[in-house]
Formats: sequence, C-alpha cells, structure tokens
Amino acid sequence: MRTRAQPGFTLLETMVALVVLGFLIAGLGAGLRFGLGARRAENGLIAKGEGLDVVDRTLRGLIARMNPGAFAAAPTLAGGPDRMVFLTELPPGAAIAGIRQARVGLAVDPDHRLVLAWQIAPHAVALAPPPEGRVVLAGDVARLAIAYAEPAAFGGGWVRQWNEAALPALVRVRIVFRAGDRRLWPDIVAAPMRERP
Repeated sequence: MRTRAQPGFTLLETMVALVVLGFLIAGLGAGLRFGLGARRAENGLIAKGEGLDVVDRTLRGLIARMNPGAFAAAPTLAGGPDRMVFLTELPPGAAIAGIRQARVGLAVDPDHRLVLAWQIAPHAVALAPPPEGRVVLAGDVARLAIAYAEPAAFGGGWVRQWNEAALPALVRVRIVFRAGDRRLWPDIVAAPMRERP
C-alpha cells in the first residue's frame, strides 16, 4: 500500500531557502551601508560647496554692479592678476545708513584666506571715517588668478592688469586652492552691467 506524500517542504528545501534569504539580507545590508556612506560623503561635499556657491553669487553680483564712474573721473577699477579694488553697489540689504556705494577689495591674505574688504563710499565729504569691514569668503586658498576682457573697441582678448577709465567687458576670477585641498570650483566670469551716466 502506498502512502500519500504530505504537502510541505523537505529539510533540504528549507535549508536552501534559509541560505538564499541570508544572502539577500547580507546584500541589502551592504547596499544600505554603501548608500549611507555615499550620503555622508555627498553631505560633506555639499557643505564645502555651499560656501563656494555663496562666494560665487556674491562676487558675480558685486562685479555686475561695478560703478563705471564719470567720463572725466579716475578709473573705478584697479585690477591686477591676483587682486582687484573697485567701486560697486552693495546689495539692498547691505546698505549702511542708506548708502550702498562701496569701494571693495578682493585678495588672498598671508593666512591663505580669500578676503573681501569694503569701505562705504559716501557721495559727500564724510565728517567721520566711513564704515569699513573685512569678510573672509574662503579658507585654504593658494592664490587668485584674475583676468580682464578688453572691450572689442580696445582690441578684445584677456589681459592680466586693468587701469583703464572704462570697465572691462568681462572679469574672470579663478580661485586656486592649496595643494591637497580637493575643492574644485569653475571660474567666476561676470560682466559689469552698469553704464556711465
């Protein structure tokens, strides 16, 4: 007489299913660890990049609002290959005593910090020294590489110095970080948008 097979799994089938389940759990755990590690690395890069994004927007805005000065006035931009000083208009929220015109200097200090120095430029003779300040935009900066695009009327092309009465067509600022710093940032290229009155 034959006995009917009972429905269910044999011991071997159960063991194989448990081994496959163990492999799946191990793979999911490794994938989760990798995903969490990648997220931490991404957050670190974003935190470093956020500061540079603020620097980028700030410098672009200040360059775009450069004051071209009057035709008979002295140049409002004195630019070298590693520093520049220019007259510009501060953002609306940065006005001091209602004055937005400021003389701004951009350079790398001896402590390898990218520094933006500013001094309010009042329209009348000041009775007291005008307010001034310094802001560190970035650290671990080896140097700045600044270039100025000549307008087509001057022949065009990039030059390393600027002392002309007219503003350049474009200003290019390259931030070079110190050796070993993994931050990379594209050149900041901006056009002074204001015209002479």
